[in-house]
Amino acid sequence: MDKINRRTFLASAAAATLISSTPVHAQEPAPATPDAALKMLMDGNQRFAQNNLTSIAHDLKLLREHNIDKQEPFAALLSCADSRVPVELVFDQTIGHIFVARVAGNIINAEIIGSLEYGAAVLGVKVLIVMGHSNCGAVKAAIAKTQVPGQIASLYPHLEQAVETGSGLEDTIKKNAKIQASLLETTSTVLAPMVKEGKLKIHAAYFDVGTGLVTLL
Repeated sequence: MDKINRRTFLASAAAATLISSTPVHAQEPAPATPDAALKMLMDGNQRFAQNNLTSIAHDLKLLREHNIDKQEPFAALLSCADSRVPVELVFDQTIGHIFVARVAGNIINAEIIGSLEYGAAVLGVKVLIVMGHSNCGAVKAAIAKTQVPGQIASLYPHLEQAVETGSGLEDTIKKNAKIQASLLETTSTVLAPMVKEGKLKIHAAYFDVGTGLVTLL
């Protein structure tokens, strides 16, 4: 074995030893407050944007076993269905951490509201994020009033308020996230009382697909 290959082998062996000796927990303690939950999400997004993910080090077998009979997410996310928005990765979280609802344009309807109410009232999430993202195709189509097949145009009425008040694509996407978050906070008979009692925080956010950063709105 030459010197270069020997060095490579020894470095690899040392790294493998370090990884195998690092304790990996099935489930970290959930944050106890809405502010702590929000901080955990935003800290995770900073790691994602810096290519410094830690969630990949979790023992997925242990995580799956821990979550077979129950789930204990600390946050809920309403995001667009866009394939460029992998929610768990964006916040550097893993199995059982985030309760995710996804629909094109991150809009709310009865089914979405019911799902998020379940996440808050039954599962006990502490923070709920409504997240739009850069270059959203649903918002872009709604602005242009693009002729589309099937039921795709059914999204447009939900985006209309943002389209009417927004100035440009990015501003309209951000306005839509804030509108949907406000509707959840003010109209849900389950979520509104939880917000007033300090048990839950609802925030709008914007994810920049290019930089990987999430900005609270």
